[in-house]
Amino acid sequence: MKKHNNKRREALVYHAKPQPGKIAVVPTKKYATQRDLALAYSPGVAEPCLEIAKDVENVYKYTAKGNLVAVISNGTAVLGLGDIGAEASKPVMEGKGLLFKIFAGIDVFDIEVGTKDVDAFVETVKNIAPTFGGINLEDIAAPEAFEIERRLKEELDIPVMHDDQHGTAIISAAALLNALEIAEKKIEDVHVVVSGAGSAAISCMNLYQLLGVKLSNVVMFDSEGVLHKERKDLSPEQVKFATKRHYKNLAEAMKNADVFLGLSVGNIVDAAMLQSMNKKPIVFAMANPTPEIDYNTAIASREDIIMATGRSDHPNQVNNVLGFPFIFRGALDVRATSINEEMKMAAVKALAQLAKEPVPEQVNIAYGETRLTFGKDYIIPKPFDPRLITTIPPAVAQAAMDSGVALRPITDWQRYEGELLDRLGSDNKIVRLLLDRARLDPKRIVFAESDDLDVLKAAQIVHDEGIAIPVLLGNREVIQELKEEIDFDADVEIIDPKSEEELAQVNKYAALYWKSRKRKGITLFDAKKLMRQRNYFAAMMVSEGDADGMLSGHSRSYPSVVKPLLEVIGPAKGVQKVAACNLMVTSRGPLFLADTSINIEPTAIELAKIAQMTATAVKMFGLEPVVAMVSYANFGSSSNAKATKVGEAVAYLHRHYPDLIVDGEVQADFALNKDMLESKFPFSKLAGRKVNTLVFSNIDSANITYKMVKELEKADNIGPIMLGMRKPVHVLQLGASVDEIVSMAAIAVIDAQKKEKHGM
Repeated sequence: MKKHNNKRREALVYHAKPQPGKIAVVPTKKYATQRDLALAYSPGVAEPCLEIAKDVENVYKYTAKGNLVAVISNGTAVLGLGDIGAEASKPVMEGKGLLFKIFAGIDVFDIEVGTKDVDAFVETVKNIAPTFGGINLEDIAAPEAFEIERRLKEELDIPVMHDDQHGTAIISAAALLNALEIAEKKIEDVHVVVSGAGSAAISCMNLYQLLGVKLSNVVMFDSEGVLHKERKDLSPEQVKFATKRHYKNLAEAMKNADVFLGLSVGNIVDAAMLQSMNKKPIVFAMANPTPEIDYNTAIASREDIIMATGRSDHPNQVNNVLGFPFIFRGALDVRATSINEEMKMAAVKALAQLAKEPVPEQVNIAYGETRLTFGKDYIIPKPFDPRLITTIPPAVAQAAMDSGVALRPITDWQRYEGELLDRLGSDNKIVRLLLDRARLDPKRIVFAESDDLDVLKAAQIVHDEGIAIPVLLGNREVIQELKEEIDFDADVEIIDPKSEEELAQVNKYAALYWKSRKRKGITLFDAKKLMRQRNYFAAMMVSEGDADGMLSGHSRSYPSVVKPLLEVIGPAKGVQKVAACNLMVTSRGPLFLADTSINIEPTAIELAKIAQMTATAVKMFGLEPVVAMVSYANFGSSSNAKATKVGEAVAYLHRHYPDLIVDGEVQADFALNKDMLESKFPFSKLAGRKVNTLVFSNIDSANITYKMVKELEKADNIGPIMLGMRKPVHVLQLGASVDEIVSMAAIAVIDAQKKEKHGM
């Protein structure tokens, strides 16, 4: 109960603080001067108003309408909560808006309509439609949802889609096409049993029918039993799938079936029912959070099963986020007047085809796979696949053009792809990828300052989310008191190096440390004193394999934390000097900055080594490093030693690491503006590329830059990430936030995963 209460409080605080809600309106134009404001409002605003009055199509030229979607609900069928009302649905609608923005760069106003009357709802949406480029209907109960969508599609000239119906249909249809190919079955021959007869199930079957499933081969169940021709309680949409066949129950219908589609409730299917199906059965158990049959039970029931669920912790997740952001993106970009069947089918086929193509390393890394390949455990793309933005929207846009509903056809597809890629910059998928990858194989991480409230809160999140196995180091009494205060009631290991309980371990570590440092002025007495200190003790735990990694530095200066790590752990084999980099999650995408914390004035060779180690860290995130060696000068324009040092480092890298995309010396603005760089320095290896790594000539410039970016842009900061250490030990910045500590814990886990894989 405590854990539930803690999760409940965490969810409420998340939505309430630091300001209520999850979305906000952000200006896209300058507004600093009186001139700016005169252009933004009166009198300057009159000019675009007059242009729109002359030709209403100019609204797309002078306003945000073309990139603005309304997420609209009346709260009658919210998630698994049912009819909770319009106001109560608002957090969900805001969340949908968040997904539109981070996955496809689409702005959203959420609209909660306080009526259950179909006529009133439709009239409300029609009256506000001039504001928007598209309408996403959400969480509206059936059968009213069918009528509302049908009428709005008929009466409006902008894209309208009820995602609860069509999102699941599109994603699962792509999965079905690929599953049938793997099972070597023809779609017109398969027998389909459906559990659930709501809007999602009916929409799925309508789309499957367009793909080739025969209506005579479909049997559908609702909570009352099979949809039979003799039943009088069926909606018009359900009548279409009513059968003349009599089935006592779902189990009887599943005998010799080829496909099971579940969009109902959990645990209504058992292993025996799956065993009664035909060879190579396709089972989509998509009730959330509990599928119609447990995934592990299902795959244990027979080896030939092809299984998908709605859950992220199993293969083949049918996730609507694979569809709706990208479908609307394509529709908006060609000014489509509707989202028609051709556009949905284009999305289906594009998703199905994408699963057959080689998977980017970033996706393999994110999901902890050596190599994801098309097969029974990979029949649809993963939600974090960066190719979705350049695959689905163009397919949808082309289908809109081919079917005659596009008012602004695309002519330059290469340019369009570049525009789509640029939209990825505002997203922080990399943080989610980081946490998900850590969850795949959590490691024992020592939190060396667990008697600090923020550190303990982070350890609690790390434990509850399965990111790592925290080991709490510090004053035992204080930790236990704080655990009670925050309802952290999990049985987590607590170690207090200053307590008598740890004396034997302290003496053991002291003897080992003294043995390695006795010729460096350390006595056994000194070693025992040092092992009472948390950072030395924690470092020895990692060094001796009693833990996989450690975090420290939240309440202590950076040098005081780094010193024990260098003495106890030291650099990896072949590394002369360790370094540190920070990952900034900026509006233009992830940006790695080095060396931010350790090397004050590196030599040219040391600078090159720092660049090489940072590039290796970038690859750990599944990204191709594009490295700019920054300076105050551009490509030999200064003969000052500070600039020539950078040039020498670049020359060294070009000789010894010819495959690394790196260049300099280059000024930061040129490095970050690829068009400006290509215009002035077309010979550079960086020309036309999006730089994601900046290596600075000294610690001053690197440290100042990352802290300025953090404060001025409010960018998420992960780091400093230690580079070149023998073991996974990382130092927090002084006063790091709880979220930053959680991210650093994930870094430590991934570092440990990598070192374990390479036998380090």
